[in-house]
Amino acid sequence: MAARQTNWRNLILVVSLGILIAVELFGVALASGWALAGLFELGPIIGYVLMALFSGFAAYGMLNLMRRVIKVERLTEGG
Repeated sequence: MAARQTNWRNLILVVSLGILIAVELFGVALASGWALAGLFELGPIIGYVLMALFSGFAAYGMLNLMRRVIKVERLTEGG
């Protein structure tokens, strides 16, 4: 049984992709909650609730994206 070796180039690519897209998704989620609460004068509590709700959607999207990326990318070689 051959040992599997980590493909560091693909692993770094996947981690970098995850960080970049997560920052963008959560930035949009927080900004959207803040903007909608300010636009409709909903107050700070509703603004925080909207930010949390949109961040939950962003986390769900990020989880699905990373599952698909890991399924497609070859993170190990050999064996």
